[in-house]
Amino acid sequence: VGVLGTKGTVQSGSYILEIEKFFPSISVSQEACPMWVPLVENKEYETAGADYFVQQHIDRILGRDTEIDTLLLGCTHYPLLREKIKQFVPATVQVIEQGAIVAQSLKNYLERHPEIEQQCSKASSRAFFTTGDCSDFDEQGAHFFGENVNSIHLQL
Repeated sequence: VGVLGTKGTVQSGSYILEIEKFFPSISVSQEACPMWVPLVENKEYETAGADYFVQQHIDRILGRDTEIDTLLLGCTHYPLLREKIKQFVPATVQVIEQGAIVAQSLKNYLERHPEIEQQCSKASSRAFFTTGDCSDFDEQGAHFFGENVNSIHLQL
């Protein structure tokens, strides 16, 4: 397994600890990709510059560990780079996002703990708050969620 994350995520070793806890026989390699978050936040993730930075990190991690068959996107920004990442990995390498894993883990937990699940509201709503520019946030949110996002500006 290869983990692609921010410098902080990689330095924390959290993915290595969690993967080894449940799957001790799996080898984990990591690669910090410090330019990927700015590419996403500046809406440059579909540019030739993004190609350069994505390919650089993919080549580095796959060059270090030729047995990687799965790449885990270890940052909430990285799913927007998923298709670009897939352009630079062999078809045999699966690219997975942390969001789906976390959601499945929560679902499993709630199934094992019905007393907690029963306390969860079933009439949910979603609200987005930002201290930044609402129009930028809404545009990025729409790309990420695949639907319109209307954020509320907060002044701190």
